[in-house]
Amino acid sequence: MHPDIHLALHRARADELRAEAGVRPAARNRHALRTRLGWTLVEVGLRLAIRPGTAAAAH
Repeated sequence: MHPDIHLALHRARADELRAEAGVRPAARNRHALRTRLGWTLVEVGLRLAIRPGTAAAAH
């Protein structure tokens, strides 16, 4: 199966499940924002941890 088709099917099923659970669109947007913020913080933390000369790299 082509990856684009798989992704489209996944999104359609996820929308069906959200509708069934009664999740409002605003709640989904907050969740998406929180997820993006969390991954951004992880990325920043990893960059700080591997930067030469930091305390984490000196140990």
